[in-house]
Amino acid sequence: MMNNNSLKRKTVKGLAWSITELVSKQGIQLIIQVILARLLVPEHFGLIGMITIFIAISNTLVNSGMDQALIRESSPTKADLSTVFYFNLFVSLLIYIILFLIAPYVSLFFNEPQLVNIIRVLMLIVIINALGTIQKVILIRNVDFKTQTKITMIAGVLSGFLAILFAVNGLGVWSLVIQIMTMQLTQTILFYLNNRWLPSLTFNIDTFKAYFSFGYKLLISSLIDTTYKNIYFVIIGVLYSTNYLGYYTNASKLRDISSQSITQAIQKVTYPVLSSIKEENTRLSNGYKQVIKMSGYVIFPIMMGLAATAPNFIPLLLGEQWVPSVKYFQLLCFAGMLYPIHSINLNILKVKGRSDLFLKLEIIKKVILTMLIICAVSLNTGIIGLISAALLNSYIALFINMYYSGKEVSYKFLDQIKDLAPIFTISLLMSFLVYLLKNWIGIYFVDLILQIVFGIFLYVVLSLIFRVTEFKELAIILKNFIK
Repeated sequence: MMNNNSLKRKTVKGLAWSITELVSKQGIQLIIQVILARLLVPEHFGLIGMITIFIAISNTLVNSGMDQALIRESSPTKADLSTVFYFNLFVSLLIYIILFLIAPYVSLFFNEPQLVNIIRVLMLIVIINALGTIQKVILIRNVDFKTQTKITMIAGVLSGFLAILFAVNGLGVWSLVIQIMTMQLTQTILFYLNNRWLPSLTFNIDTFKAYFSFGYKLLISSLIDTTYKNIYFVIIGVLYSTNYLGYYTNASKLRDISSQSITQAIQKVTYPVLSSIKEENTRLSNGYKQVIKMSGYVIFPIMMGLAATAPNFIPLLLGEQWVPSVKYFQLLCFAGMLYPIHSINLNILKVKGRSDLFLKLEIIKKVILTMLIICAVSLNTGIIGLISAALLNSYIALFINMYYSGKEVSYKFLDQIKDLAPIFTISLLMSFLVYLLKNWIGIYFVDLILQIVFGIFLYVVLSLIFRVTEFKELAIILKNFIK
């Protein structure tokens, strides 16, 4: 059993490499996205946006929630890993065959003939991902994010280079297809070269039943969550032009570069670490509280700051043709800033083995979102109204997650709100004042630099004035990262 110091070292080391992976991966992706946005047109991104929901749902089905069960298991055997591997591979092959056959109908639904070939080629990544799932599980269980960081950087550079090469040669949307496929294929190959794990010729029915009994509730929850996270691509693709979907797709990608990636970094580290102390309620509660507060202190100013600087950095980086996506991006940032907090709260339910409650909450939250979407569409509020519905739902869902996860570890809903309120307040004040500087000089680059410098300075000053303890803790963590 790990003592407090070893647990803290393991967490800090894991977060160090996980955040390094985040910065390197998203930094590379941002550079590539900027170049591709200038070489391609919104319509190309819109075409990929139309099938984003199929990619997301397929990958969720392949994992079947059993990857989380493996991570949570104290000591899974090779037979356990092999059983899950073969099941994942079988599901991926079945999904690809189905998508291959229904591709013409999807094309008719969106009235885009190009989608037939795009789906039949791009959805091969479902099989590729299935081949590498267990490799990633092993690395996550070992909190080995150093290896994942190296693999991600290599795959990101190679896939980006090929995508830009395709775009320069006028291959349009296929440059985005080759980027996604090359990224996944390279990662899977490198996982095998580094990890050296191979499945044995074993499939244990009892093992499958045990893992699936835990995982199927998470699977249903993930399917519901994934569907609703990507349903906007379908709604906008059907109700509006491909160009508008392109604006939304790129705005969503920019938001995800920061918000979703930080969420994944925190989730990948905290889930296996917190699982290791799931039987020690006091330590689990304290660790949960520290992670919540630190996550808010980091993610709130980043997302609010991005929203405040969007009128300058989007046209500066992507070009004037992407200005219509600014307002979408700003709203998405205020919804995305809560994702890491959602993730940590839901991780507690998984750590405590409450997959039943996890599923119940997902159903409740998505019923609420469905009603909000119906209101937005029926009132003809446009894309802004649809995104606003998602924003409102994100805050409602946060309160629900906080209430139930807090009961599991004696960290009450009101205590969480009390801890996060000062951080939220100073972040909001900082972003508002930064936004006022958007047209101070009148030159995108100069105004953006002024906003960034002023925003960082102001956030530090406000942290000291309001005596936010996370400021000092973050400084210590950064020092440990450097070491």
